[in-house]
Amino acid sequence: MRFVQVFSGGLGDQNTDTWDAHVDVKTNHTLHAAETDRPIAGLLTDLKARGLLDSTLIVWHGEFGRMPISQRGIGRDHNPGAMPVWMAGAGIKGGQVIGSSDEFGLKAEQQVMSVHDLHATILHLLGLDHTRLTYRFNGRDMRLTDVYGELIPQIVG
Repeated sequence: MRFVQVFSGGLGDQNTDTWDAHVDVKTNHTLHAAETDRPIAGLLTDLKARGLLDSTLIVWHGEFGRMPISQRGIGRDHNPGAMPVWMAGAGIKGGQVIGSSDEFGLKAEQQVMSVHDLHATILHLLGLDHTRLTYRFNGRDMRLTDVYGELIPQIVG
């Protein structure tokens, strides 16, 4: 199996059943972290025990980061300027931090990478060269990473 996608929250009430947390970030994220912590740890442990972690890519991220300031006192709005992602498996060297935000968590500041870079790197780890996926559409070159994306060297070696 090359790719499996697992969702955590995504249907139902936006403020309780998903990670969106516009209303109460502490309660929301405490609930969803408790729901996902043991299962993800179990997945990683199982993959490692079966010798599959080196050939399996795990990517954990949401659609956005969260603003460092409150939204109506208790929630947090989307933050497209800084988005945390963690990855494991597929030969990735664990325990490293790549990039960081400013002191407030408002925007990426060091080793800034684009979502195109992340997608190019994920495709590479899945055995696909994102530059070879280019096709012409309406007079424009297109691909999954648009026409951008550089591999993140700390991840791919």
